[in-house]
Amino acid sequence: MFLALLVCGLVVALVVIGLFVFGLRRRLIQRAGGTFDCSLHWNVPDDPDPSGKGWVYGVARYSGDEIAWFRVFSYAPRPRRVLERSSIVALERRSPEGEEELALLSDAVIQPCMYEGVRLELAMSEDARTGFMAWLEAAPPGQRVNVA
Repeated sequence: MFLALLVCGLVVALVVIGLFVFGLRRRLIQRAGGTFDCSLHWNVPDDPDPSGKGWVYGVARYSGDEIAWFRVFSYAPRPRRVLERSSIVALERRSPEGEEELALLSDAVIQPCMYEGVRLELAMSEDARTGFMAWLEAAPPGQRVNVA
């Protein structure tokens, strides 16, 4: 009986510690400021699949001329993707279709982009998209603006 209670207590403690570390990691990512909720779909085929597969929920953070994208459900302290402003080409935005509406946050709009020959899509709120487009167009003098 004592052993069963000890094992259950250890399992509960590990779950609580794991959740605490998730929260602490997100807090540390957001501490630098300039973050927004952003789902990512990497290497999208030319014909978008409305099934909602391939989307990964994350948090993006502006960092100078880069956007660092972190998976939400990860313990990794480093970003999963780093996108340089000069290599991002924004395409025409679109709304979620089919089951994508279930895979994304309720107010999300999809911003398709090209990044170094790879097609990707970012799903974010309309306000975050406005900020993203402003950041993209605010490149330093001498750099090209990459909005299609």
